[in-house]
Amino acid sequence: MTKEDIVKTAFKVWGRDLYRTMSLTLIAQEQGVSKAALYRHFTDKDALLKAMYNTHFDDCSAFIKKDYDRAVSADRREGNLIMMRTFAEYYIRNREAFIFSLFRVFGQRERENAGREFRTRGIDFRRLAFEGEGSDIRYPSKFQLIVITIVFNISIFHRFGYRHRELPSEYLVEKTLAQMENQVLRGLGLDTRRIAVMDYRKLEKQAAGVEYQDTENNVLLRAVAEAVAEAGPWNASMEMVARRSGLSKSGLYAHFKSKQDMLGKLFITEYVRILNFAKVQVENSNVPEEQLYLAIITIVNYLRSRPEILVAMDWIKTRRLELGRGGSGRLYRIIRNIKLEAIRKHDQHSLVRIAQWILFMIVNSLAWWSIVQKENPSPVKRNHSIDWTKNIAEIPNESFRILFRFIALGLEGLNDE
Repeated sequence: MTKEDIVKTAFKVWGRDLYRTMSLTLIAQEQGVSKAALYRHFTDKDALLKAMYNTHFDDCSAFIKKDYDRAVSADRREGNLIMMRTFAEYYIRNREAFIFSLFRVFGQRERENAGREFRTRGIDFRRLAFEGEGSDIRYPSKFQLIVITIVFNISIFHRFGYRHRELPSEYLVEKTLAQMENQVLRGLGLDTRRIAVMDYRKLEKQAAGVEYQDTENNVLLRAVAEAVAEAGPWNASMEMVARRSGLSKSGLYAHFKSKQDMLGKLFITEYVRILNFAKVQVENSNVPEEQLYLAIITIVNYLRSRPEILVAMDWIKTRRLELGRGGSGRLYRIIRNIKLEAIRKHDQHSLVRIAQWILFMIVNSLAWWSIVQKENPSPVKRNHSIDWTKNIAEIPNESFRILFRFIALGLEGLNDE
């Protein structure tokens, strides 16, 4: 048994449970050795995690280095597409590396560290992230929009793509990459001429009239969301919620059967509320492209008014939380109920995927904002949720016009940016 064997086993074993539990005992059992045997190579769990971290960046950098060199030599658009394909291919072919990257590498608090790790290995994504030297940098950049899209698609691929395969087939890899590239280039393929004449200010003023109203039940769910925002869905406790809500722990059980039931009610309730907000606005227009923008900007406004929900959703956007019996099915039916004309041509399965992608893009565009702020690029406080969301109201609506055009038309809709 070598250090490399232990690291490989850790990726496999800890990844099964999405890094909720990271016990050296599990590693020893998988290897068929005692924990003492592991200690001859790693002094503790943190030492093993550090080795996994370095292995991840070494392997990923080695895979993408050649294409990175081509990308920085190409024009900006082609460079972004090259990196999209090679990055996506690496994580499609390496499921365990992708899971590790989601939970231990590219989280809200670790993105800046990840950038530095790649730079020490000769890969500087800042050379691809912005649209031009000396020009005003717009947010989100094309590079950021591409990254968010490929993370979403890889997450879906590994969740549903090849459940019963040890490795994805070459055909499946190429098909997935082609579909992803088409989505990045063309988005939903909406009408360019209609989008060119849209009155964004009028639509934004219309959507701004929707206000969030608190109720007694909402106040309790807000306490749940704040606990999740602070500690994450796996570490948020009933005690934390009790303190925030002013109830006793036993009093919470009058509302929730268990912690799982509590989380399930939070996320289902918020999805229902968000989608209902969007649905009301969609019905105020008969123009498909306007409907889509109204849905997007309404969801944005809702999350701006509920920063704790934004943080909670950032925690779970790629997580596979158990929402209770039938929870996932209920959530999918809720999403299907929003019948945007812009995407009626798709079947129900595709419609669900599209709605999830749109919500994923919105949450990430809001969440990523704090990372690009020079004055506070990497918040690390334990209660970072409050600091992190203070400036989301400062994101200009122009950013969500860019996001909308990308969703509607892909990169082809941003050629004038």
